[in-house]
Order: sequence, then structure tokens, then C-alpha cells
Amino acid sequence: MWRKIVLLARMVKIEHSIFALPFAYLGMLWAAAGWPGWRVFIALTVAMVAVRSFAMAVNRLADLPIDSKNPRTLTRPLVTGEIGVAETRIFIAASAVIFVAACWFLNPLCLALSPVALVWSGLYSFTKRFSALCHFFLGSVLGLAPLAGWLAVSPAVEMAPILLALGVTFWVGGFDILYACQDVEFDRTEGLHSLPARLGVGPALAVSTFSHVVTSLFFLLAGWACGAGLVYLAVCLAVAAILLLEHRLISEHDMSRVNLAFFTLNGFVAVFLFAGAVLDTVLG
Repeated sequence: MWRKIVLLARMVKIEHSIFALPFAYLGMLWAAAGWPGWRVFIALTVAMVAVRSFAMAVNRLADLPIDSKNPRTLTRPLVTGEIGVAETRIFIAASAVIFVAACWFLNPLCLALSPVALVWSGLYSFTKRFSALCHFFLGSVLGLAPLAGWLAVSPAVEMAPILLALGVTFWVGGFDILYACQDVEFDRTEGLHSLPARLGVGPALAVSTFSHVVTSLFFLLAGWACGAGLVYLAVCLAVAAILLLEHRLISEHDMSRVNLAFFTLNGFVAVFLFAGAVLDTVLG
């Protein structure tokens, strides 16, 4: 039983929750102008982990025929048979139910929007079959995180979470382009759409860099709209420096450090921005 839980966590890359959770917490923090209470925090955490697990499991199931051909993905549990298709479907259904239940605990608006969130998060898995903008569609899925955090506290959407959501959209789109550079030839062979496959690695890296410039601007604007102080401004500048370093680590001719750029540095971005917002709120 424990081994199966570990395999399921590996299938959905549970550790990648670090990309979305801090932004959900940031939206929650700003909407509440501080600590919203344990009830909101726990329900929001459960909802975010559940919907992300749902989306990842849908992605793994939809991509099973593709992953079975890609040398980079041959060790994924669903490909190796360590997790079965039926088990994955049960996991998807259970994740959806847990997500809706968590939204019910939050408020009626979150409950009403929960089916929309499930559909939107599940659609990403199919966008690579028809659009090279699939990276930004994925970004928009994670961009729901700060909006979800805000709505968990307040039913009125304001400019700050929208700007933060746009920042997350371009941030995720930018680093997903980096990740897709590993599969350029495979994507072309299989007729899959990605910016590296469409444009080539060099131009795709330029789009990724531009996306992260836009990201930095949206993060700053979100703080301004929320009335954040100098601590948040300083953290935003540090985040911009981290994103710059990310693009210095890789090039068209050297992708050997793509995992460092993709996971490690971007994990710092999410956590660092949230920690800065917390400190700014406390000191403010």
C-alpha cells in the first residue's frame, strides 16, 4: 500500500506542488491582509494539491501512448506498468472529488467554480496536439493559483490577483519552454506542437527570456496594486535576478543544466516571492 502511494506521488510529481502552492498562499494572504485562519489555509492546501494531482494524472493518462515512445519518459510508473490505467482513473476521480469537497469547505463561489477549474486544468494535456502555445496554456492553469487563494478569502476579484495570475502565466510558460527544449526532435517526429519544435531552440529560448521579463513586470505591478511595500519590491528585484540567472545557465548549444534551471531555481522563485510578501505584510 505504501509503495503504491509513493508511486502515485511520483507519477504526479508531488514535489512540483511547490510551483503553485506559494502563489495560492500569496493570493490568500493579500485578500485577508494577513492570516486568514486555519480553516481557509487547510482547505485551500487540500484543494490545490488535489486539483494539481488531478491535472497531472490526466496528463499522464492522455500522454501514455506518447510517453511509451519517448526515451526520456520510459521510467514513468504508468509507462512501466507499476501503476495501471484503471488505478490512474480511480486516482483522477478521487482527486476531483477531494478538490470539490475542499472547495465546498471554502465558500459557495469556490464550489460553483470548481468544475470550471477541473475542466481547465485537464485541457492542458491535449493542447500540445494542436497549438505551440501549449506552454502558456499550462501557465494559465497555474495562474489560477493566486486567484484561487484570493477567492478562498474574498468573493470579489480585484486587480492584484489578476496581475499576479498573469505573472504566473508567463513565468510557467517561460520555464515550460525551457523544459520542452529537451524533446525537440521527438516532438517533431510525433507531430507534437511546442515552441522549440516550431521555432527551433534558439528562438524559443528568446521567447522564454522575454516571458520572464514580462513575469517580473507583472509581479511588480501586482504588488503595487495590492499596496505592498519596499520589502516586496526588493524581493521582486531578487526574483528578476534569479530568472536572469536561469537563462544564463543554458543556451542553444548547452542544455545540460536544464533541470537546475527548471526545477531548483523556479522553486526558489515561488517560495521567495511568498516569503517576501509575508515579511512585507508583517512589517507593514
